[in-house]
Amino acid sequence: MKVILIRSEDKPAPSTGRVLKTYQEARLQNTENLRKLVVDAAAAILQEEGPEAVTVRKVSQRMGCSTKIIYSLFVNKEGLAQQLYLEGCKILAQRFEEVPVSSDLLQHLLDLGEAFWQFGQEHSSYYKLMFGGAFAEFKPDAESMQGTLTAIRQLQVLIITAQQQGLISDQEETGALVAAIWSSLHGVIHLYMGGFLGDADAAHTIYKQTMVLLSRALFAASTPDRGADRR
Repeated sequence: MKVILIRSEDKPAPSTGRVLKTYQEARLQNTENLRKLVVDAAAAILQEEGPEAVTVRKVSQRMGCSTKIIYSLFVNKEGLAQQLYLEGCKILAQRFEEVPVSSDLLQHLLDLGEAFWQFGQEHSSYYKLMFGGAFAEFKPDAESMQGTLTAIRQLQVLIITAQQQGLISDQEETGALVAAIWSSLHGVIHLYMGGFLGDADAAHTIYKQTMVLLSRALFAASTPDRGADRR
């Protein structure tokens, strides 16, 4: 019987499961990877130095590339600002999602409000970019606004749930109630950032008082005769 020896180099290579990409697919993937690296660099500048420091030239210097590459990926500074805006939406959504769900919907609303305050404190540069007009040339487009709605979905769900349970009046449109809460909280934060409410502790106290008054008013509106029933 003839024995055939198979050398290791003659064995077929094991399949790696990797799917070969076309040139166009590989190029697209590389472009998306590069876009992410640029956004990461811009985000680092945003957090370290504030929105006013984010320029195409500064981002290109940090990346070690020409400004032409940045422009080819985002067209202009506004295109880069939009990607930072959407990154901020992801961070805000994550902060809301980290808030433990409570059967006490009023307390849950207070907890979501606190999460928003903390986002503004810990990510003030993102907050200023998203809600403070830090990039005067940038105006949120439909995609950016959708990102905002996704970020505050937890608040929307809470209001809808409370209305369905009769805890908050359903006479007002859910969107209008969310906008009223949103606007009030923004107002306090903007006044604080403008230096009108003292230091962070003083502003935080006013913010929490605002949240309590808003929450109690919302939840009391559906039961105007509750006090009379107790009597």
